[in-house]
Amino acid sequence: MTLVAYYELCKPRVVALMLITSLVGMLLATPSWVPLRILILGNLGIGLGACAAAVVNHLVDRRIDALMGRTQFRPLPSGRVTSGQAILFASVLAFLSMLILSLWVNKLTALLTLVTLIAYAGVYSLYLKRATPQNIVIGGIAGAAPTLLGWTATTGHIDPHGLLLVLIIFVWTPPHFWALAIQRYKEYARADIPMLPVTHGIPFTKLCIFLYTLLLAAVSVLPYVVGMSGLIYLVAALLLNSIFIFKSYLLLTKKEEHVLAGNVFRFSIWYLFGIFVFLLIDHY
Repeated sequence: MTLVAYYELCKPRVVALMLITSLVGMLLATPSWVPLRILILGNLGIGLGACAAAVVNHLVDRRIDALMGRTQFRPLPSGRVTSGQAILFASVLAFLSMLILSLWVNKLTALLTLVTLIAYAGVYSLYLKRATPQNIVIGGIAGAAPTLLGWTATTGHIDPHGLLLVLIIFVWTPPHFWALAIQRYKEYARADIPMLPVTHGIPFTKLCIFLYTLLLAAVSVLPYVVGMSGLIYLVAALLLNSIFIFKSYLLLTKKEEHVLAGNVFRFSIWYLFGIFVFLLIDHY
């Protein structure tokens, strides 16, 4: 039971999504195949860093988690893991991440992973989440970083194309997360977290989601514009963006916020997955 609790502390679903984006960054960074050592140890080191950040996030949010229905049974609020145990676990994960990346990948990736860990676990979790309704916008930089980490793990340097992948996820994050925030509006209000629907209302949040999907549509075609991808990706991106914009428009104009926000949230996950899949298909 304790092992399961530690596993839950790592937020495995979130980390799995991060590792997918990291893998995409690795694959897009080279015209051939990623060296096996980088593929395995790079993702392992990046994944351990993401797990460490997730554990710290659990620590910081343990009191809030106890107030929200979907999080009250997490390991810390439920008492399955103590705060001291969680701190030790996060420290070990972070140490192993830095060790693996520094010794067997490259120091740039280790440094960027450390910065990402601090940005998410420290800046976002400790401060931004409770300080401003723009928390998810600013904090989205940390969530978008794994693609760049995958890129630097393969190449050893920062490239504009790698930064473009970060930009796509950065712009995708607000409409994705605000749709969930509309669904969880009452829970965030009860926990006194200044999410956009709580501070500015659901109608304003729906407008922001729609505007961000328009911005995302423009950003997501940049790989074609700069020559990073070709027509296969462009056609797929235009189709995915059309669906995303349509769903966000329905959310904006209709009154069934709870159902429509859920539709937007679920499709946003498939949208990002599709964008990356077609980037890879076009690349190879």
